[in-house]
Amino acid sequence: MTVLFMFLDGVGLGVNDPLINPFAAAELPNLQKLLGGEKMLAATARYDGPGASLLALDACLGVSGLPQSATGQAVLLTGRNVPAEIGYHYGPKPDKSTAAHLQDGGIFGELTRSGKAAALVNAYPPGYFQGIESGRRIFSSIPLAVTKAGLPLFTLDDLLNGRAISADFTSAGWSERMNMPEVPVMQLAVAGASLASLARKYDFAFFEYWLTDYAGHGQDMPEALHLLEQFDVVLGGLIEAWNPADLLLITSDHGNLEDLSTRRHTANPVPLLLVGSPDLRAHFDDVTDLSGVAPAILKTIL
Repeated sequence: MTVLFMFLDGVGLGVNDPLINPFAAAELPNLQKLLGGEKMLAATARYDGPGASLLALDACLGVSGLPQSATGQAVLLTGRNVPAEIGYHYGPKPDKSTAAHLQDGGIFGELTRSGKAAALVNAYPPGYFQGIESGRRIFSSIPLAVTKAGLPLFTLDDLLNGRAISADFTSAGWSERMNMPEVPVMQLAVAGASLASLARKYDFAFFEYWLTDYAGHGQDMPEALHLLEQFDVVLGGLIEAWNPADLLLITSDHGNLEDLSTRRHTANPVPLLLVGSPDLRAHFDDVTDLSGVAPAILKTIL
């Protein structure tokens, strides 16, 4: 049995206002089919259907201020209320106090120590590793946890040989913007099917998608709609290739994209979309905030 965790950075559950919320404005047939025809809005959660559930999770965690990426991701990876323990929300990259909570690798470390196969299936370009090695950049919470668990970050070679997938799904950014014509560009639905196939190699596969947060900060409705429409096609390909005995989990660290009236993060709840059998989804019935996600995943896998 496989759990695929699709992490969408900066996605909350917003109001039904197409002027500010791209989830209200866009037609996303594959996502809406999972939700019984409804859009992914605050008013839709909680939803329980024959194949999918949508829950609303608190990302504020009782700490004042707006949720931030580093601490929100650390909560998802550890099951600990990191903002409450250090006294603040922090991001985008982890400070020393946040990083200290990830030294055992979080969920990646716990699963690996239990003999389970886990991986972050994103591929990283050569420039990323050069930046880390030179000290010009630091890991965000997710790759930090992966490396602390003793797991590799996948490379250009992994992408070319089908062992990883690009953060934009299709590899268009590698081929065009990073001037790597040797990297083939995939169709969106094919990328979804490839992600399903790749995830089946592991007990726990994690995919990080961060372009949603960029569009939210830019208050860019056309780009937001474009990204969501692309994601929906990927989701369709993924669901078509999905094994019903496995569990697909989609969630986020904080709100942003769902309210383009502001450049800042929001205090909105974030979605927890679960696709799988009722028995698998039942492990998440009592999850109400970000800190409940990792324990429920561990209960599902171990």
